[in-house]
Amino acid sequence: MRGVTSCDNFKCARDKPVTFFWAILCIFGKTICIMLRLLIVFLSVFAVACNQNTLEPKLNNTATMPDTIFKKANWIHNANVYEVNLRQYTAEGTINAFLKELPRLKEMGVQTLWFMPITPIAQKNKKGSMGSYYACSDYTAVGDEFGTLQDFKNLVAQAHDMGFKVIIDWVANHTGWDHVWTKTHPEYYEKDSSTNDFKIASGMDDIIELDFKNPALRKAMIDAMRFWINECDIDGFRCDLAFWVELDFWLEARADLEKTKTLFWLAESDPIEHPDYFKAFDACYTWSWMHKTEDFYKKQLPLNTLDSILKKYNSICGNDGIALWFTTNHDENSWNGTEYDKYGDMAKALAVFSFTWNGMPLIYSGQELPNKKHLKFFDKDVIEWNGQNQLHDFYKTLLHLKTNNTALRAGDSAVASYLLATDAPENILAYLRKNGNAEVLTILNLSNKKLRFEIKDAALTGQYVNVFGKAANDFTTEKFFEMQPWEYLVYEKK
Repeated sequence: MRGVTSCDNFKCARDKPVTFFWAILCIFGKTICIMLRLLIVFLSVFAVACNQNTLEPKLNNTATMPDTIFKKANWIHNANVYEVNLRQYTAEGTINAFLKELPRLKEMGVQTLWFMPITPIAQKNKKGSMGSYYACSDYTAVGDEFGTLQDFKNLVAQAHDMGFKVIIDWVANHTGWDHVWTKTHPEYYEKDSSTNDFKIASGMDDIIELDFKNPALRKAMIDAMRFWINECDIDGFRCDLAFWVELDFWLEARADLEKTKTLFWLAESDPIEHPDYFKAFDACYTWSWMHKTEDFYKKQLPLNTLDSILKKYNSICGNDGIALWFTTNHDENSWNGTEYDKYGDMAKALAVFSFTWNGMPLIYSGQELPNKKHLKFFDKDVIEWNGQNQLHDFYKTLLHLKTNNTALRAGDSAVASYLLATDAPENILAYLRKNGNAEVLTILNLSNKKLRFEIKDAALTGQYVNVFGKAANDFTTEKFFEMQPWEYLVYEKK
């Protein structure tokens, strides 16, 4: 490397006469360089040893650092998201029928309600008997099957009074075939040169592509988004297939819309595949984790395959980006099965992970039942509520822990996350999250074996309380555990 002098460049040529003084100086110089090299090696080894169990919360790849820093809504750091499938939630499938669920969800600890699209559904080329939520026919209206715009205004107002935040699904990439713009502004759409008609979106023949190279379309889209902020006072957007839309549009939209209100921006985009979308969004999906955990369970992969992907997310998300963790959602449930189809006995342990690892947890409609039914996507198929909700208390414990313990804040540089060393590294995922004096310890037995093991890590010390059983434990010296297959343990520091 230019500009650096190597120790080997000290001139000690044997074929030329040198003075005694020069020879001594040469030997002394070489000795100093050798000592410096040894010191550098020692410091490097020491640094690795000190940090082998720590997931550095700072972003390592500066290329993924946002060029534009948007103000974050102050409520998102301890937030959770509950996805509402309005059509299948009640027999009526309406906004007003869902209203009666708010007290139950509030008591459970839900903070943010994400409504799948409530806009009218296109009828031309629709799928099934009712069509897809994601084939919109009017961006600034409510579909008749769901109710009226006034119904939604009332819901948002009541939700706000109860302490909820409300975000809506925004489908910017495409519309249905009979969207109002196909008649009033056909130039907003991409065209298929072979048919001279609108371009079908990626093989899904009920939707057509919008043209984001058209400045007028971009302005119209932003104005449509602004409509829901001004008319209904929503708190943010979950942006469908965000990575299908040019990043510069999202940057433009956020900069413009946040002149009105600081919003929460959630992208259906995986940061491992599209890290630059954190420039425009607060939180992004963790599809890679979801697929890898399914492979881990079904193919019996080694646990270090999960460790490595966690470190990727940690590196990319850094201090500001928030990862959204989930075990199911509307797409997964309808097309790939429930969390129990994918993860079997590991499903609840992964739910615990979603709430206690660095990021934001998502619950899908009916997980508190638990719902073990594949819900139809294009037809009426109501969740089979039975009034019992066996996992209500399970999710209530996790939701309140996430909300109230500052060690579980997401997108906060004050929080550090540590992978803890155990003597069962092939089966146990143990980690500690710290924020000042607040600490949360999570231990997951990700195996079908009953295990006795020890956590061998000085980072874990002191008095803790099990958040599920409320039993107190002192982990200052005694760090032995016995766990059943797929069992989970979560502790708060006293």
